[in-house]
Amino acid sequence: MSTTRKTHTAEIDADVEDCIAVLTDFESHPRWSTPVTRAAILSCDEEGRGRNVAFELDMKIRRIHYVLEHTYDLPQRISWNLVEGDVAGAKGSYEFEKIGPGRTRATCTQNVDIGFWIPGALRRLFEEQALADAVAEFKQEAERRAAERRAAGNPPPRV
Repeated sequence: MSTTRKTHTAEIDADVEDCIAVLTDFESHPRWSTPVTRAAILSCDEEGRGRNVAFELDMKIRRIHYVLEHTYDLPQRISWNLVEGDVAGAKGSYEFEKIGPGRTRATCTQNVDIGFWIPGALRRLFEEQALADAVAEFKQEAERRAAERRAAGNPPPRV
């Protein structure tokens, strides 16, 4: 199988800190990310952030389990690498850029080798849509949380 590299960028009506808070709240991912059915923090780094996180995804054609190791270069970047799982390889990152008051450009890049055969048409759909859909759902959740925080008069979360 070959590795597929995809990048998708979104402009988000939320502070960088709001975006980071959504991504690092791993156990909430099943509530806002359609394919994620389970996420569990297995270990934390010295700052108390999720380092090794187990995920289960329902990809319609098959359920996929994997563990990702996360590293942080905040507030600019969160990266991950596959530790183990049902895919042959996965690594990626989110990079954040403040583009104005309460506005962030978030770019997600992923390299994935699913390691099993999928018919050509389904594979192309998976490759083209999966990352775009994931970033769109992340954007929606970050904007929702930022709007709630602003309505309550609270400052951005600390990261």
